[in-house]
Amino acid sequence: MAITAALTFRDYGLGWDDHTHSQYGDLLLKLYGSGFADRRALSFVNLYFYGGGFDMAAALAAKVLPFDLFETRRLFGAAVGIVGLIGAWRLGRRLGGPLAGLSALALLAACPIYYGHMFINAKDAPFAAAMIVLLLGLARAFDEYPAPGWRTVALVGLALGAAFGSRVLAALAAAPAALALVLIVVADARASDRRRALVRLWHFVRRLIPAIVLAYLIMALLWPWSVLNPLNPVYAVVYFDTFFEKPWRELYEGVLISVPQMPWTYLPHLIALKLPEIMLGLGGLGLAGALIAAAGSTAAAARRAGLLMVALSAVLPVAIAIITRPALYNGIRQFLFIVPPFAVLGGLAAGRLFERAGAHSRAALAAAAAIFAAGLSIPIYGMAELHPYEYVYYNPSAGGVRGVQGRYMLDYWGLAFKQAADELRARLAAGGEPPPPGRRWVVAICGPQSSAEVELGDQFETTFDEKKADFAMSLGTFYCQHLQRPIIAEIRRAGVVFATVYDLRGGPTPKLLTMPPP
Repeated sequence: MAITAALTFRDYGLGWDDHTHSQYGDLLLKLYGSGFADRRALSFVNLYFYGGGFDMAAALAAKVLPFDLFETRRLFGAAVGIVGLIGAWRLGRRLGGPLAGLSALALLAACPIYYGHMFINAKDAPFAAAMIVLLLGLARAFDEYPAPGWRTVALVGLALGAAFGSRVLAALAAAPAALALVLIVVADARASDRRRALVRLWHFVRRLIPAIVLAYLIMALLWPWSVLNPLNPVYAVVYFDTFFEKPWRELYEGVLISVPQMPWTYLPHLIALKLPEIMLGLGGLGLAGALIAAAGSTAAAARRAGLLMVALSAVLPVAIAIITRPALYNGIRQFLFIVPPFAVLGGLAAGRLFERAGAHSRAALAAAAAIFAAGLSIPIYGMAELHPYEYVYYNPSAGGVRGVQGRYMLDYWGLAFKQAADELRARLAAGGEPPPPGRRWVVAICGPQSSAEVELGDQFETTFDEKKADFAMSLGTFYCQHLQRPIIAEIRRAGVVFATVYDLRGGPTPKLLTMPPP
């Protein structure tokens, strides 16, 4: 994975949020560099409601690495995503043994939505990585109950601080961890007596206090606005509890629906369409097995607690969203943090199946391994076919991206302008066409203009006013018109158009938008 990331991180274009997030990271560095005199980061658009750990670290890395800022952000994102892979591997191994750990790692690495977002997503992918490492730290703490060692305490503190340094949704880890701890205390009370169980609980909580302190310090570093007022994290929760932008409409089941009015089926339905079938099948088996094992009494209490925590971490956020009906958009990327624990559940199921097959015969184990590899090859082939747009993947049961075109959102991040800009420059260079005298080429944009400006470079001027444009560059999405003009470049993957560059010279001026973009 690291080798693949090192070879391909430059392939990923900029999305809607990249420019703004890069500014936030720079402002956070200026906040600290000025001794808190430059406080613009503490009121910058709405990003101060988020932790800026990724943005700030990427801005720092760009100062020392031999790449430009946005290339560095892609490479750094891949590195953080690999940390999440390590967390899933170690958690699966801890709860189910080496085969379970390896299977969890393979399932997550071959999950297109995780793999794609780890390069491009400054909020949800780092948050997902931090949350799975936090689950690993808590599982270690349960194994060492009631006296977790200092390494475990440090791991819990680092992961919890990093999670809050990405999104305030880190608070969702509280319920699974608390219920898992209740399981341990109840088992402890049954094995000895209530008073001794409560004493051991207090000893455990006291040993984790340094982790809470460390987490708070890390949160303060990565999200300085959160500690200006002790209630600021609560205000952030309230802010995100109500939809904070002007509502727009997105495609769901072929219908344009306002994002605050998405049906309750939105999240579970898209999970079923976007996760690979092998992960869905094994994850479902692992979820059932984890809940059954947690409710039983044969396994050790620490392992049962770990299984319960991972199972609840995968399903409880979805259940809360179904009940509370928040605004939902951009597929399942805001719930990316449930994918690693679901991969761990799938790894536990796969590990158990491998063990049973191995107990039967070596031929049965070889057959199970071949079936597992075949199941992984389907999403891996899909990722190779879609690269660098792995995040748009829909599984074959959904019909793939070709089958869902016109029914669900595809390149909602707007990444395809990088390849479109490269093609436009190459065509103009091949034809030896200079820009008109006294000015640059003008390109009308249907999509994220700031991304187009970066991708096109200084040779071009971008505009939303198609009347003065030489070319038009538009995303292949429902709100961009398909123009009846000469096509200079068309970016396709799996038979689907992701972006198009049109020649507007010498003809009537078309209208680019069918409706305002999100």
